[in-house]
Amino acid sequence: MNKKKLARNSSLEYYRDLVTVLLQKEFSIRYKNTILGYAWSVLHPLFFAAVYIFAFKYILKIQIPNYALFLISGVFFWQAFSNSLCASSVAFISSSTLIKKLQFSKECLVLAGILNDLLHFIISIPIIVLVMFFYHITPEWSWLWAIPILLLFQLLLTFGLALIVATYNLFFRDLERFVAIVMMLWFYVTPIIYKEDMIPQALWWINVVNPVAGLVINWRHLFMGEPLSIIFLWISFIWSVFIFIVGYWAYNRLNWKFPEYV
Repeated sequence: MNKKKLARNSSLEYYRDLVTVLLQKEFSIRYKNTILGYAWSVLHPLFFAAVYIFAFKYILKIQIPNYALFLISGVFFWQAFSNSLCASSVAFISSSTLIKKLQFSKECLVLAGILNDLLHFIISIPIIVLVMFFYHITPEWSWLWAIPILLLFQLLLTFGLALIVATYNLFFRDLERFVAIVMMLWFYVTPIIYKEDMIPQALWWINVVNPVAGLVINWRHLFMGEPLSIIFLWISFIWSVFIFIVGYWAYNRLNWKFPEYV
């Protein structure tokens, strides 16, 4: 029994150390030779949001209260999600030397990239809080359980999708370009620049079949000082677990072929 426990602990330490090393590498490479460093991870979604605020609030005059906060609440999440998926398409290809020469848990290459973007999203939450204070909205005690749950669902969903993209891009290199197009279209069918109840009733099912819609809606509810939607919380749970399982299945089915394709 002690041997099994020791082996399990050793395995956990191995994964932890491997992911930590890869995460440090990801972080150092991303901001190597840059002046602003981490600030780019905040400035990019802020400028992105500013364009939509100008277009939809002041030109199209969309009637949504506290629209700047409304938009930023979704855009910061989307930026982390989109960056993770787009970068994951080359996660195995860019580490071809390691994959060919070493035996290790290759899924950690994908996980490290996702954790990097997730960490930047977490660090950007204080920026959202500052915008909340501007609109006289304050964080609530429910954040103590809501944020960890939403982050867990976000991690499972992103990791599952990223494993699918990273794995199949080795065999179909066009997938990398296809993902970029899909992410652009996916943004507009996700209620980020508009509220979910603005979608016609006949098309409301889009929010259910869209795996990220529930996360966007509940992150926004959280930052807007509104109660979380239990329905969308369950939808997010189902989608995140399902996609995580499918992603790991796809990876385990094909990872033995990686050395000959990278």
